[in-house]
Amino acid sequence: MDLWLDRLVSPIGTLLLVWRGETLRALDFGDKEARFERLLRVHYGAARPEPARAPASIRDPIEAYFQGELTAIDGVPVETNGTPFQQQVWKALREIPAGHTTSYGALAARIGRAGASRAVGLANGSNPVGLVVPCHRVIGANGTLTGYGGGIDRKRWLLDHEQALTHF
Repeated sequence: MDLWLDRLVSPIGTLLLVWRGETLRALDFGDKEARFERLLRVHYGAARPEPARAPASIRDPIEAYFQGELTAIDGVPVETNGTPFQQQVWKALREIPAGHTTSYGALAARIGRAGASRAVGLANGSNPVGLVVPCHRVIGANGTLTGYGGGIDRKRWLLDHEQALTHF
């Protein structure tokens, strides 16, 4: 499998983008590279991405998101490996609008799996395409910010970015 890797500077650190063709396969932060490499092994085995510039269909919407066009990332084509349950959770994550949050329990109920909030949390934490598949929009049932692979400070920044620029 031919995979490609680009590094994109953002206000919250360098993003690592892995793609094939015009489809984003993985996204993480440059200071989380060891975790990112583990994720790539889990999803793609021995395939090693080669450095190249990401196509405009991936790069431009991510840059636009950081410039305030919050819905720009909604159309980024994504393809990931994962179990059918993980795929279901990741699809539901993409349906959470920018500027909105939900809880693990509410997300579980939304996919017809009420009571599976822990399993939803595990699937959320296994999301290989953070930001574009917006796992940062899931918070604790009591409204607290819970784990985020990129760190709670980044999660807070992303939510603040979306809240500050979204008009209800």
